[in-house]
Amino acid sequence: MQRRFVIFINPISGTQNKAGLKQLIQRRLDEQGFMHQFLETNAEADYAFLPTKIETENITDVIICGGDGTVNQVGASLLNVDVNVGIIPMGSGNGLAFAAGIPKNPGKALDVIIQGKAAYIDAFYINNIFSCMLCGLGFDAQVAHDFAKQSSRGLSSYIKQGIRNFFIARPYPFSIMIHGIEIKTQAYFISIANSNQFGNHVTIAPRASLSDGLLDIVIVNKMNKLNMVYALLKQVRLGKVQEVSQKGFHSKNIQYLQTSSLAIHNPSMAPLHIDGEPVATHKKFQVDIIEKAFRLIQA
Repeated sequence: MQRRFVIFINPISGTQNKAGLKQLIQRRLDEQGFMHQFLETNAEADYAFLPTKIETENITDVIICGGDGTVNQVGASLLNVDVNVGIIPMGSGNGLAFAAGIPKNPGKALDVIIQGKAAYIDAFYINNIFSCMLCGLGFDAQVAHDFAKQSSRGLSSYIKQGIRNFFIARPYPFSIMIHGIEIKTQAYFISIANSNQFGNHVTIAPRASLSDGLLDIVIVNKMNKLNMVYALLKQVRLGKVQEVSQKGFHSKNIQYLQTSSLAIHNPSMAPLHIDGEPVATHKKFQVDIIEKAFRLIQA
């Protein structure tokens, strides 16, 4: 079957200059004899038309040139759709692409896409809102909310915003129901991860797999902020997992659990991000894995 491509390019994601990207894609796909068409992303994140278009036009591949937010928006419309999804990372973090081994260089990302080695990956719902890789409550979500207000994008702007937020960060009360057990804690943030990283190869959940049917829950408990820096460096830079036992939960700075579903009570309305994008928070969350959500072309 001849491959037929639909390509979305988000013109505002990340900081990379996208001049020439369309021409590069067109040239490379023409060389392979692949039929293709370019479509515009939209601010309303409305891609409900895609499943019908894919079926009626025999589309085999949907290529997303953007960041995790764009992948989230397009991917949400492709659940249980018979199509391959490719990513050319163009965002500020690109967590899903990097977790899948997709290079940031557009030409090399196209090599991965052309080779076409697609495999199903999981995703998850948080209060019935789709997430393709990671969401967070607390400190990292506040950074995402403040970063979204900045005029400049990119990693350096994100780091500066993170440093500013660090000095005013406070822990939030949470009650987490997991494996039938309620865990109450004060935490700076909770990450719910299907991908192993925030983005930019910064690992937060070293055991996370895109296709194991499990979510990796990382809880950064209340502690001295200098201790938090040290604990996060161990988690992020060394990829060390601090083992969890229910009896020892409150004795550890960072807790790590794996589950297919959980509930979170958020009485102080800690802020929320989904795949790096700021969204409205709630007092209660139900989180459930979506196994084999869509087929991702991976390295």
